[in-house]
Amino acid sequence: MDLLSSGFLLACVPCPDSACAERIGREAVELHFAACANVLPGMRSIYRWNGAIQSDAEVLLVLKTSRERAGELTDFVVSRHPYELPAVSLVPLEGGHGPFLEWIGRETSASGEV
Repeated sequence: MDLLSSGFLLACVPCPDSACAERIGREAVELHFAACANVLPGMRSIYRWNGAIQSDAEVLLVLKTSRERAGELTDFVVSRHPYELPAVSLVPLEGGHGPFLEWIGRETSASGEV
């Protein structure tokens, strides 16, 4: 596997709380949209919404996926997320440990096998 162009992504999704992040993350893994979900508590987001500056405690959900499943994962997250405008940011994995990247590929194939 070419470690400099892996074909895999991290999807970063702010969630209102751990329960929401865990629910979305678990379902995404069960459906093979993501190989893994990490729930990172303790985040504070500062942003402009409806003309006012907001500051909210949030939890960051990080999902590891393949480029092939990225669109499905994004649609899935948006359909399950409670926010009016869920933030789903896709970040390319430009390298990594070959066996780990291969595992992401296996886990995000439709059958869970490659």
